[in-house]
Amino acid sequence: MKRSILGGGTLIALAVLFVGLTVFFDHTLRGWRLDLTQNHLYTTAPGTDHILQSIKEPINLYFFYSQKTAAQIPQINTYGTRVREFLEEIASRSRGKVQLHVIDPAPSSEDEDRASELGVRGAPVGNIGTLYFGLAGTNSTDGKQAIEFFDPAKEQFLEYDVVKLIYQLSNAKKPVVAFLSGVPMASGFDPQSQQMREPWVAYTQAEQLFDIRPLEPGATKIDDDVNVLVLVHPKNLSAALQFAIDQYALRGGHILAFVDPVAGADTSGADPRNPVAAMQADKSSQLGPLLSAWGVSFNPKEVIGDRARALSVSTRQGEAPVQHLGILGLDQASINQNDVITSGLSTINIETGGYLAPVKGATTTFEPLLQSSTEAAPIPAERFAMLFDPSTLRDGFKPTGQRYTIGARITGNVKTAFPNGAPAATPPAAGAPATPPALTPTSNQTALKQSAKPLNLVIFADTDMLSDYLWVREQNFFGQRVANAFANNGDLFMNSLDNLAGSTDLISVRGRATFTRPFERVDALRRSADDRFRAKEQELEQELRSTEEKLTALQSKRNDKSSVILTPEQEKELDQFQEQKLRIRKDLRKVRADLNQDIQSLGTTVKVVNVFSVPLLFALAALAFWLTRRNERTPPPTRAPVSSASAAAGAKKEATP
Repeated sequence: MKRSILGGGTLIALAVLFVGLTVFFDHTLRGWRLDLTQNHLYTTAPGTDHILQSIKEPINLYFFYSQKTAAQIPQINTYGTRVREFLEEIASRSRGKVQLHVIDPAPSSEDEDRASELGVRGAPVGNIGTLYFGLAGTNSTDGKQAIEFFDPAKEQFLEYDVVKLIYQLSNAKKPVVAFLSGVPMASGFDPQSQQMREPWVAYTQAEQLFDIRPLEPGATKIDDDVNVLVLVHPKNLSAALQFAIDQYALRGGHILAFVDPVAGADTSGADPRNPVAAMQADKSSQLGPLLSAWGVSFNPKEVIGDRARALSVSTRQGEAPVQHLGILGLDQASINQNDVITSGLSTINIETGGYLAPVKGATTTFEPLLQSSTEAAPIPAERFAMLFDPSTLRDGFKPTGQRYTIGARITGNVKTAFPNGAPAATPPAAGAPATPPALTPTSNQTALKQSAKPLNLVIFADTDMLSDYLWVREQNFFGQRVANAFANNGDLFMNSLDNLAGSTDLISVRGRATFTRPFERVDALRRSADDRFRAKEQELEQELRSTEEKLTALQSKRNDKSSVILTPEQEKELDQFQEQKLRIRKDLRKVRADLNQDIQSLGTTVKVVNVFSVPLLFALAALAFWLTRRNERTPPPTRAPVSSASAAAGAKKEATP
């Protein structure tokens, strides 16, 4: 009776202890999470955490999601759960700075108007209804940003897109872009046509989203408030400007560069009186010792030719187009889909571009963004100087089988390209203005010898890709200039600017693995089953076709009134063909059913494991606990008492020799 009371008291004590520990851990460990997914889908990047911690004012996120409509689209329904869970994780990690509001807009409601006002669009889904699946954000200064629609195809960039929206709301000021161009991208006076020229569409788009600050060729310093330094066709840069760029890079500056072995838009050396000399002028650009210091190799004397990506061009009116090995149309196979800059782009056109390569032993990371096919090889740039017939480029062209990098992202710590310090001022030539002195370090500004912060560089070996004619067609619509893009060159330029204009933390938030993972084991079983049964299936199908042909031939004799009546042997053969046809169809159905036998067995095994494994583990743990407690409670065996007479006899016996 006493033992039973103690057992009941122990159970009550354990129950009270369990409740107490639950309440204790609920308060002390609130917000703790253990991410056991293989790709750590619910673990945010360090850059995300730093951006969330740096938020200075409250930010409201409005997740517009049509729950009922999405429930009828499995892919959207699954991804919608993923997006909502991630947004909740972001709000939880922001320590109250980010407030999440989940809204299911009803048809013709104020929520629909609110979504439209904030920039979230609804997508009509057949007869199901309108699907809202987007995110809008606002800050305390009436600033707003929006993701119109969460595209499941861009799932790997979910974290980047959301964190970018939050970063833009917490940093409402337009990013400053210092712009140095050796080709006429901005509007201005054209001395050849004696008229004002229109700006390039890429430059116009950049002006709308960024604070463009032109950088003069004689500059000797890059301002500290510059978010991105853009270098388009940097040609014959002074040593002072190169040193300023070097110091900007060592400070952790973000640089977008376009170099070129043959820039078609380069008008330097143009002389209407001597067009031949203008065609033979050097149209290459480079960054001197800077690229080598950043771990990038670029040869301005070679153009990359690609037989598989070459576009056809018309040289003379009335003649058939010919393939131009130097004008390339890069497709998705040549575009890195795992980088946020190039993800989702399908067509990039370039003209007489070069190629980039990592310097051996460089300390930076070299990540290709654009690449040629394996049908490529370098071509001397001099062959493009006076090229009247592009078909001649195929003479002697031999692909190397190697893929050449046309665009790349470079990150990491670097050392200065000027180990001896700031270069001395270059003495002016006779009649030329004096070159401004180089940036001289002062007590408040010491020349850096190595990176204070990691370099972030995006570089492309072509400048013509920004020219309008390679990616956009302009039309005049009631006096307005309307541009219609037929390639993604402009998207590539804006994506690069947009990515580099963010903080280093934002750039570090890269694409991650997708939430929806394929059933690799099932796919392997299906391929194995196909290999085993496909030959038998094809054999049976061939036999079935042959039998049906013979059966049709015999039946046609029976139905033809002009033909003789079938003999008993033919009737017997006809019956045999029908029986054989039924047998073959039965065997064929069995073979097709066997294709999924292993998959069904795997499914059964998984179900059994899921249903019984966890209870079995708990049962074994309980059994082990019970056995341990039983051993602790079982008293040790006691020896029978020994009488005094027996003890004396035993002692006497031991004393006898």
